[in-house]
Amino acid sequence: MRRAGSGVGPRGESEMGRRQDLLTGAAIGIGLTVLVPVVVAAALPVVRPLARSAMKAGIRVYERGREALEEFNEAVDDVRAEVEQEMHDAMLRRMGDEEVLEEEPVEREVETG
Repeated sequence: MRRAGSGVGPRGESEMGRRQDLLTGAAIGIGLTVLVPVVVAAALPVVRPLARSAMKAGIRVYERGREALEEFNEAVDDVRAEVEQEMHDAMLRRMGDEEVLEEEPVEREVETG
């Protein structure tokens, strides 16, 4: 419990100590508010080239990945086209066999010549 006029809080803190903590926190906040832009401005000449290098590397990796993906897609398209051609040829062979089976045998004259 707090006694009236004793200056001691419920946790045993003095009002003076709490004020001191508040002033310390405010001073740190103000100091950081002033100091951060100065530090950022001073670090910018160092950070900017690093950021540019990282972006260049990222763009190179992206381009290589895009090229590899294009090559992969081209290979897949080639295989797909081959499979479709094989399926088409097989269908024509089946249709040809069925037509031959349905037709009466026809004797063809061989030209000699």
